[in-house]
Amino acid sequence: MLPATNSARPSLADVLTSCLDAILGRGNTLGLPPADRAIVLLVDGLGASSLRARAGHARVMARAFQKSSVATAGFPTTTAVNLATLTTGAQPGVHGLVGYTVLDGAHDRIVNQLNGWDDGLDPASWQRSRTVFERAADAGIPSVVVAQERYRDSGFTHAVLRGAGYVSGRTVPERFAAARRVLDSVEKGIVYLYVSELDQAAHARGWESGEWTDALEAVDAELGLLAASLGRSEGLIVTADHGVLDVPATSHVLFGDGAALVDGIRFVAGEPRCLQLHFEPDVSEALRAAVVDRWKAAEGDRAWVVTREEAIADGWFGPVVDDAVAPRIGDILVAARKAIAYYDLRAESQAGRHMIGQHGSFSPEESAVPLLRFGAFSTAGR
Repeated sequence: MLPATNSARPSLADVLTSCLDAILGRGNTLGLPPADRAIVLLVDGLGASSLRARAGHARVMARAFQKSSVATAGFPTTTAVNLATLTTGAQPGVHGLVGYTVLDGAHDRIVNQLNGWDDGLDPASWQRSRTVFERAADAGIPSVVVAQERYRDSGFTHAVLRGAGYVSGRTVPERFAAARRVLDSVEKGIVYLYVSELDQAAHARGWESGEWTDALEAVDAELGLLAASLGRSEGLIVTADHGVLDVPATSHVLFGDGAALVDGIRFVAGEPRCLQLHFEPDVSEALRAAVVDRWKAAEGDRAWVVTREEAIADGWFGPVVDDAVAPRIGDILVAARKAIAYYDLRAESQAGRHMIGQHGSFSPEESAVPLLRFGAFSTAGR
């Protein structure tokens, strides 16, 4: 059976769009009341299940965590995809970022959507949707992103954060303080505050590590100060782009040492928990079908193995996939069901195999993220 893609929970696509609607005094998907200023805190890698498990280390978040305080991250559950969904209000099949690494067919290559941007990949056209920040500017509402300085001029920033001003802060406390200053400087406006430290700790040490818990405590402490400072017309939402599973090296699934699973495959894209395999353009339909069948026979008990057409028909990338976006999706998708990660032995770099925290697939640990409300938004939708 394929994973369920229809959820009654809010989507990340609803968060910033609802904040803008609240500032404009309009009804919105999240049921947010009118507010003058809104701040969205995105804690990269903070899954709802991990937050529940470590609630004693995050008292501020835990007090706001109710049954309705969960949103669904889009597929694949990876940062590039879901930050684009958050900031555009569109699903991957429309905005066009469909994986961690994806096929750039015009240049016959695989590109990293976070840090692989170059002159051959135009952020303004590759990410195909207008951002919430651009729509806010149309309405006379300023938007400001608060993040680390190293992200300011990246191709990914130009793709998904266009339309917003940018303020940097090196540490978590510096970024929270900067967000408060921005709120104080505008009569109406949106602040998007990005924290990457939990995701980085998870990849290096795992979400069950002391380092991850320390990072959670640091964010929660700053959140408490910010939440206490909110005025009557200031609302705050805390969410995440995905959660994390810890996958030990003993659960790595290695492939590529034999021809059966890679026969006719030109590119391996995606990420370890959600492979996207692209065939050579001249591969016969018979071989394509045979390779799909081999993957299903080898991995069907621990992964969802589908063709591009099946994934699109089942709504994996949203209800609509634009014709220009479809070729970026793999011909075969292998999305892990169990706590495993796939690695191609033929890859030039095997550095990723040191990663402990993983994400990308459909598990609740990866796809369920917090949706916590504070200030003017704290009683909305309850």
